Amino acid sequence: CLFPTLIMSRILNLLSIPDASSVLGKRWKDSADTVIIGGGCVGVSLAYHLAKGGVKDVVLLEKSELTAGSTWHAVVGFHQPGSVRIASTAARVDEMRYQMTRTHWHVTPQYFIGPEKIQELFPLLNMDKVLAGLYTPGDGHIDPYSLTMALAAGARMYGAQIYNPAPVTALNPTPDGKWDVQTPHGTICANRIVNTAGFWAREVGKMIGLEHPTIPVHHQYVVTATVPEVKALKKELAVIRDLEGSYYLRQERDGLLFGPYEKMEKMVLQDSWVRNGVPPGFGKELFESDLDRIMEHIEMAMEMVPVLKKADIINVVSGPITYTPDLLPMVGPHQGIHNYWTAIGFGYGVIHAGGIGKFLSDWMRNGEPPYDLIECDPNRYGRWTDVPFMCAKARESYGFNNVVGYPKEERFAGRPTSRTSGVFELLKDKCSMGFHAGWEQPHWFYKPGDDTGYKPSFRRTNWFEPVGRECKLVMEKVGVIDLTPFGKFLVKGKDSVKLLDRLFANTMPKVGQTNISHMLTPAGRVFAEVTITQLAPGEFLLITGSGSELHDLRWIETEAAEGGHDVDISNVTDDIGVLGIAGPNSRKVLQKLTDEDMSDAGFKFLQCKFIQLAGIPVRAIRISYTGELGWELYLDQKNMAALYKAMMEAGKDSGIDNFGTYAMASLRLEKGFRGWGAEMNCDTNPLEAGLDYFIKLNKPADFIGKAALQEIKARGLKRKLSYLFVDTDDIDPEGNETIWHNGKVVGNTTSGAYSYSSQQSLAFGYLPVDLCSVGQKVEVELLGKKYPATVIQEPLVLTEPTRTRLQKNTKKKA
Repeated sequence: CLFPTLIMSRILNLLSIPDASSVLGKRWKDSADTVIIGGGCVGVSLAYHLAKGGVKDVVLLEKSELTAGSTWHAVVGFHQPGSVRIASTAARVDEMRYQMTRTHWHVTPQYFIGPEKIQELFPLLNMDKVLAGLYTPGDGHIDPYSLTMALAAGARMYGAQIYNPAPVTALNPTPDGKWDVQTPHGTICANRIVNTAGFWAREVGKMIGLEHPTIPVHHQYVVTATVPEVKALKKELAVIRDLEGSYYLRQERDGLLFGPYEKMEKMVLQDSWVRNGVPPGFGKELFESDLDRIMEHIEMAMEMVPVLKKADIINVVSGPITYTPDLLPMVGPHQGIHNYWTAIGFGYGVIHAGGIGKFLSDWMRNGEPPYDLIECDPNRYGRWTDVPFMCAKARESYGFNNVVGYPKEERFAGRPTSRTSGVFELLKDKCSMGFHAGWEQPHWFYKPGDDTGYKPSFRRTNWFEPVGRECKLVMEKVGVIDLTPFGKFLVKGKDSVKLLDRLFANTMPKVGQTNISHMLTPAGRVFAEVTITQLAPGEFLLITGSGSELHDLRWIETEAAEGGHDVDISNVTDDIGVLGIAGPNSRKVLQKLTDEDMSDAGFKFLQCKFIQLAGIPVRAIRISYTGELGWELYLDQKNMAALYKAMMEAGKDSGIDNFGTYAMASLRLEKGFRGWGAEMNCDTNPLEAGLDYFIKLNKPADFIGKAALQEIKARGLKRKLSYLFVDTDDIDPEGNETIWHNGKVVGNTTSGAYSYSSQQSLAFGYLPVDLCSVGQKVEVELLGKKYPATVIQEPLVLTEPTRTRLQKNTKKKA
């Protein structure tokens, strides 16, 4: 690691360039544990938290000066007058109640307030249209320069080094998994590098062959001169966010500051930076403002805050803010590149800096995230995230900044991507499609007379009856579903069994068999749920959820590399299509297409066989996420349409039809199936989630999390997953709602749906152990109302294999 530094030093001497100490005012470090690239508030926060947490040799490199980029032009001041989100429509009131059902269990100092309290907090409002608001007392605004400098001072105090100007010119991985970070001052050998470079993040990523999907957008805000009515106030106005007008507004000294989020057709992307890079030297420059673009928002703000009509504008600022396609940042280690982390794509870096710095610091120091934040995982994007998609989604996200956030929300810009399954063209006009990790996947299917299209609502909407029809189809006849978005990996090689035994808490299946296994974190939390099939000796097919594809692959690859395992790991997600077939007539349909014995004796539950269906090579696994008799069929994408047509033809006299993921979700909940990301994630352990059957604490292998799980079991559980019947009306639980008992918050739901088999609402939820008994009465909060709920015995509907086994046992006894 020192060799490149020596070469650079000699080159600098030959060129008579001053050495680092004379330019930077401090001695240059040749090595570091962590090198952070970018000196905005996010990068400096991470440096502070790492150093404070005891990490030695933390170095931050800033290309120009601290707070350059998006941080510097954020508005100034350190004030905590609170903030209020204003609702002026019934749908917006529902949205706020929807949010509060989550806030009550995930404790946040936020309150649902009425017009009287809103006027008290912001007396200059026109109250004619104001219905309600969300009040956050601790909210406010802060001077980003002072914030960044305070964090930098703290980082230095705890031993971190901050170098500027110190642009990174190259990043080179070393054979031992470290990085040579090159700068004009020399090279630092780092155990880990972190990209916190703001709108330069793409440039840093390109140094190692990555195309990070971030793009700058032009954001404008307006500052007024002194407003007499503001100057006369005795206390500072709360910050308001008028969501219908799509703007925020607050007091700035004795005037007002107003910042709109423009409509997608008017807002401006700096897409030239994506294609050609950020102009060299760009730092504290601004874009040309354009008041015409925001005039509609100004007029709405004047109607809501009438004193604006007479206010003089003294400054209009237009600067770059970085967006990702879904508006959320990219935080964490990156798949495919060892010891490379990101904290980029922040539309609101000043707001997120403190929390993200602490979150990443804890993760780096402890080897796992302190809590689940998969929605910000940088690995949620892949090769399908091209520039046209990124631009379309950034435009949509900026324009949608303040739209009503409904459950099961879908946004359609940039779709479809290159990720379409082999049956997409056959199905696209017959259903309402959902977006899953770049894939289009049917949510529910249309029939003549249905109210078609995407009709979002906080209550039961146009998909409710059709989904019931699809559940009935699977329970009584036979349905086909496109499951192609599953993440799919092949793991093989000399150490494949050893690696997987280390990664998974279950034992490995025998050749030709399948099981459900879980990867745990060192603290015993559930990192992933994976279906594992041993195709041949030492060759395994791993199947995970669409949203977990690269999240899980990174974890597997990291363990393989750090453990020195001799394995080959390949991601075959895009190559292999998947069709699911389920229902009592599914065996009959498949038997028409193959000579293979599909009987219960010939093709057992959790068995895998390579067969021919309609002359098409298929890897068939007898398993079904609906809990009914069924198979998953894995085949080449190019053969999917032919097999689909063959199954539909063969199933005509069996009542075959399509079903989507909404029906599958309802059916799996009836059967008591847990879902990763809901009942289990990095916030839960498998014992409290009721996954004991899949956890083999007595297996010889020392799997990750085993010791922690043994300690958890010895201490005893404080809460457990419970199965709830919820007595609702036109609304069903879906997860993350607050559970109450005797006027106190006692837990939260994890997922919910309507059970069409039993004609009632169901939910899974975490409750204290003393409230988990069958028959226990609690309440589930939905849209601000508490609905009676009862803990019931699970599952509500037995799975097909269980029913078949019970029937056989009954016959034997008879």
